[in-house]
Amino acid sequence: MEKLAKMALLADFYGPLLTEKQRNVWDLHYQQDLSLAEIAELEHISRQAIHDLLKRTERILADYEDKLGLVQRFWDERKKLMEVQALLHNLNEQDYSSRTAWECHQQIRTMVEDVFINISTV
Repeated sequence: MEKLAKMALLADFYGPLLTEKQRNVWDLHYQQDLSLAEIAELEHISRQAIHDLLKRTERILADYEDKLGLVQRFWDERKKLMEVQALLHNLNEQDYSSRTAWECHQQIRTMVEDVFINISTV
């Protein structure tokens, strides 16, 4: 996974566990694309201090993921959901013995698609 995308996911899942300063500097660098020098000027600290804070924050987020595995679980569940969605799309009304079964299939398909849309925006 591309580093920026991985960092964004780690921040999405574990960002609330960071300090306010860590979150702020993280946002300025990764979300607003400010340089270390620009952030240092805003925060009134050295560029090296910003660099160290970002590296420490990256390690903290990676440690959370190593211990909790929420991002990996998210990707695993997303993959399974995509497989279920593909299977549902391959079924048609003639595959069911009753109209009720087909309607149930349609409800399940709609619910899976709703969940998939919601997790795809994370």
